[in-house]
Amino acid sequence: MITIRPSRPADVPAMFTIWLDAVAATHSFLFEDDIAFYAVQVRDHYLSSGPFWIAAGPDDEPRGFMGMTGSKIDALFVHPSEHGKGFGRALVEHAVSLEGDLTVDVNEQNEGACLFYERLGFLRVGPSPLDDSGKPFPILHLARGTDGN
Repeated sequence: MITIRPSRPADVPAMFTIWLDAVAATHSFLFEDDIAFYAVQVRDHYLSSGPFWIAAGPDDEPRGFMGMTGSKIDALFVHPSEHGKGFGRALVEHAVSLEGDLTVDVNEQNEGACLFYERLGFLRVGPSPLDDSGKPFPILHLARGTDGN
């Protein structure tokens, strides 16, 4: 059973672990220095900015999380041990229930994430050569309408 609930302050350490383990498993294009740079941003700034949506298992422990600004999914991470079990899909479905049309930016080099969003009806609307930190990691802008397009 998957439950989607608002994040709590006590979830932040688990969320950081989810982020770190997911990045290590899916972002093979990043070097250790890159991960260390982003880890500081995520741990010290982003996760404290909340609120987030938590995808929890039957024990109410976070298995994944999603951050949103309006209809944009800012972040969606699922612990690698939980990939393919519906946690990411449940978070996206929750986002659709809240906002309808959605957008998301994804690292172009993260092929698994690109395929995940495409399977859920997101379409490519444009690229950017740099990420939000100005680093040379290409970003794909994706969008999904309420009719799946």
